[in-house]
Amino acid sequence: MQVKPTITAAEIARLAGVGRAAVSNWRKRHADFPAPVGGTAASPEFDLIQVEQWLCVQGKLAEQATADRLWRRIAPTSESPAAALAAVGTLLLARQRGQRPRRPVDPHLKPLLPDLEALADELGPQGAFDELWQRFSAPGPGRSFATPDDLADLMVGLAGVDGCTVLDPAAGSGAVLRAAVRAGCTTAYGQELDEGLARLAELWLALREVPGDMNVGDSLRADAYAGHTYDTVVCHPPFGATNWGDEELSHDPRWIVGTTPRTEPELAWVQHALAHLRAGGHAVLLMPPTVASRRAGRRIRAELLRRGALRAVIALPPGAAAPHGVPLHLWVLRRPAPDTPPPARTLLVDAAGVDLTTNGPRILAAWQAFDTDPEAEEPGFARAVPVIELLDEEVDLTPARRQPAVAGEATGEQVVRTRERLAALVGDLPALMPQVTPAQKGPDGEFLTVGELIRSGALQLIGPIRATPASEASSGAAPADGGSSGTASTAAGEAADGPRVLTVHDVLDGKPPSGHDDGRLGQQICLAVGDVVVPMVARQLTARVMAAEGALLGRNLYLLRPNPAALDSWFLAGQLRTSTNEKQASSLSGTLRFDIRRAQVRRMSLEDQRVQGAAFRRLDAFESAIRQAATLGAELVQLTADGLASGSLQEGL
Repeated sequence: MQVKPTITAAEIARLAGVGRAAVSNWRKRHADFPAPVGGTAASPEFDLIQVEQWLCVQGKLAEQATADRLWRRIAPTSESPAAALAAVGTLLLARQRGQRPRRPVDPHLKPLLPDLEALADELGPQGAFDELWQRFSAPGPGRSFATPDDLADLMVGLAGVDGCTVLDPAAGSGAVLRAAVRAGCTTAYGQELDEGLARLAELWLALREVPGDMNVGDSLRADAYAGHTYDTVVCHPPFGATNWGDEELSHDPRWIVGTTPRTEPELAWVQHALAHLRAGGHAVLLMPPTVASRRAGRRIRAELLRRGALRAVIALPPGAAAPHGVPLHLWVLRRPAPDTPPPARTLLVDAAGVDLTTNGPRILAAWQAFDTDPEAEEPGFARAVPVIELLDEEVDLTPARRQPAVAGEATGEQVVRTRERLAALVGDLPALMPQVTPAQKGPDGEFLTVGELIRSGALQLIGPIRATPASEASSGAAPADGGSSGTASTAAGEAADGPRVLTVHDVLDGKPPSGHDDGRLGQQICLAVGDVVVPMVARQLTARVMAAEGALLGRNLYLLRPNPAALDSWFLAGQLRTSTNEKQASSLSGTLRFDIRRAQVRRMSLEDQRVQGAAFRRLDAFESAIRQAATLGAELVQLTADGLASGSLQEGL
């Protein structure tokens, strides 16, 4: 049943950039304030369009991006957000092709057509669909989780899809296929059980005129590509399925290394992928870590090793793909060519303790080195393990359990150096600790939203910038946050000598710019001293003042450039990062996506701003020192524990 979009009082407050009490006052004082259309007496709901119109007339509507306003109205027009976006995507595809829609426009969408046309005029049909898809894919209640871009880029890089045909038999909304297109695949095929998600993937490919096909259905029970093989298969299959058709598929010809046990559905997807590979082709699958060691699957794992089909297992850091918090694995497979001897070694990479965004190129480089030289390895990170060693009673392929300890890792000298650094840092903390006292007047004063500061000329807002399609940039590289590529390539290597790019992770971790411009940044915006940078999506609202110039602004970052005659940078950054603004600027869906225009800044004279800005600067230095102390403390604990356990350290050192 289709319904009109509604909004709660709390959401009205965030929409208008005010407190909840202000909305209650409006309802009491203004007779023309829209009446509730649903909800309860304690938590009423209002017609979103009526509320926006009222706020606009009253001059209380905070500045919004067209895509934000449009998506807020589109989502409720269908039973599912995916179906709603698919309906809009169909209209955009017809516009791009210069055709009339084949079906009459849904009556619920007709009032939104002017905004949709405006967005398509501004960004083009492809860009408009991408902007709306970003809002659809933001985490939230009832939303499906898409494979993150940096992980999808790494997967297609490991598979080597450039110039190849690619199949994703569990395509979802098409995140992996989009990565494959960015990496230069020639043709994209997919199958997805959810009709709405399959339609979104199909529309994205169609808007970019990518050859291929997308089918709806269960790939295991109703394989739409039976008998067909492809250069590469890349897949993020469903985990832990209990009813995947094991009985009806017990003698399926796809089980090329043996019948798949009922409790090992992920190994069914492994064999499905192998069955659709041409000889010599590669497949990359995202897997739960238990598949590497469960007893029920050891026969299948052993046979994959004996035949040379399983070429690498890569342990990823926790949280690499929401909602899974465990360190997932990537399995790299190859369809053995006939009459070729199986390889003697398999690569096991333990990347569970590194950051995926910055270490994606390292993972890919380890695989490429091993693929060229089967004995190439990186001690403590990537080990080329003899297959005969893996074929023991357990056939446990967990990378961490096969990595030997690095010689001399926990030495007395390292412990002493780390302890001295920690003691010096802790000794500096009292001087850095902010000295504050309760204010005499209390927390009062007038506040302005960032949107109002922009309109007054006190502040300039730039970004967030978008990535250009792969066809408009150098081939091969696929960045994360507009910075470090998740799939290092020659193009990315050449770009490493260019300007550094500030990424979301750099801002959150307080680190120097670490990314590289691979040619896919929608704009090249140089950062200046005093710029304030805020991530659009993060666990908490974070603002960072740039202390050096020359780097480029990465993706998914707001750039706030204050007018020095009106606004102090450190004062602005400190005002933005409050818990009140975190609630104020967060999206209506409750996700951690921020619209910084809604954040509020206290009105103060420039002289008073500089005084408070200096305090915020000291607070930032104190926070950085605390973070460093925590890192050194954890390192000292680990080094000491390793040394005591191995016997290289003794009590009383």
